[in-house]
Amino acid sequence: MHDIRAIRENPAAFDAALARRGDDAMSSSLLELDEARRAKILAAETAQAEQNKAAKAIGAAKAKGDEAEFERLRAEVSAKKAEVAAMQAEAKELDAKLTDQLARIPNLPADDVPEGADEDDNVEVNRWGTPRELTFAPKEHFEIPAVAAAMDFETAVKTSGSRFVNLTKGVARIHRALAQFMLDTHVDKNGLTETQTPVLVRDEAMYGTDKLPKFGDDSYQTTNGWWLIPTSEVTLTYSVAGDILDEGELPRRMTAHTACFRSEAGSAGKDTSGMLRQHQFEKVEMVSVTHPDKSDDEQKRMLRCAEDLLEQLGIPYRTVVLCTGDMGFGARRTFDIEAWLPGQDTYREISSVSTTGDFQARRMNARFKPADGGKPQFVHTLNGSGLAVGRCLIAVLENGQNEDGTVTLPEVLAPYLGGKSILQLDGSLA
Repeated sequence: MHDIRAIRENPAAFDAALARRGDDAMSSSLLELDEARRAKILAAETAQAEQNKAAKAIGAAKAKGDEAEFERLRAEVSAKKAEVAAMQAEAKELDAKLTDQLARIPNLPADDVPEGADEDDNVEVNRWGTPRELTFAPKEHFEIPAVAAAMDFETAVKTSGSRFVNLTKGVARIHRALAQFMLDTHVDKNGLTETQTPVLVRDEAMYGTDKLPKFGDDSYQTTNGWWLIPTSEVTLTYSVAGDILDEGELPRRMTAHTACFRSEAGSAGKDTSGMLRQHQFEKVEMVSVTHPDKSDDEQKRMLRCAEDLLEQLGIPYRTVVLCTGDMGFGARRTFDIEAWLPGQDTYREISSVSTTGDFQARRMNARFKPADGGKPQFVHTLNGSGLAVGRCLIAVLENGQNEDGTVTLPEVLAPYLGGKSILQLDGSLA
């Protein structure tokens, strides 16, 4: 959510920042609506004062026995009362209209975000690891014999339709091991607080984390009004909604492993093979709530937490900073980590780490009380995948594939797999 006062103070800067995202100027229409709203509020307050003045005069007229003046003033008060109510209703309607328009405008990019139109203009900032030189033609995850024996799309289609999968045998266990490994690392090494959150949330939680009103079609809503979370960013971030935290409580760092649900309304026909893009998937999420002065450093820390997981797993990756035209709606800066997938002969996104500044905090009124006793300020919120479990599974399987159709698994997973390190041709572990 944008601060209308900041737009009033520097409309040109607001429009320039939107232009970097490829959006049209909006300050003029917003300020016109804001002016009409403020004028109506002032008119209502003026009429209210006149009503109060006339109401006080009624008593004096009655004391003097001036019946005519008494009736005139009473009629005036009645008329002013109706006028005030009408003006207040109009002001409320204009306020709701302004709030709705502000809620549909994307966050402004940070000054250091590179300009660009789409993913082709993203800028690589880091690369780790060297892809294996294979002596055979690499397969995509679902084509690897050992994986195909334990990755069942047909049954999932029978029960749920396309873009669902049943994982069985060793593949199911590897998937579970990955999530456990991620959580343990975040809790024991990175200092995040583990949270088990609901996957059903109310409108307010989706709105406060910028998923509504603009992106309702990308999520699933139940018949009784709850929303299935697209990621636990929603539940973790919204946990501070309406709060005034002590500055000493910051940063608040959280992690959660949940099922996630996305309709993929804007992704028809993309990545339909295998389990790269599913309607239901699992993710280990990281969320930080920070002091505004610390949010940029916190984003770098979160990025390293995600990158370190891939390094422990031995998965080559590259990190890019998204350009202005490729950033998500609520982000002011985003780093994507892309894992190497030999079956596709390319890097694919496995984590996004974003800072939203105070964009979400304003929507959900999340603030902190400065240690020096100043007035409450909005916190900054950040979120990042640490990591997408299904996509990490794909990366592990493809990078560990062998010519005989088996898969060699990362050593770091051995404690979670009973010491086993090979996915065999029948889908079992050895």
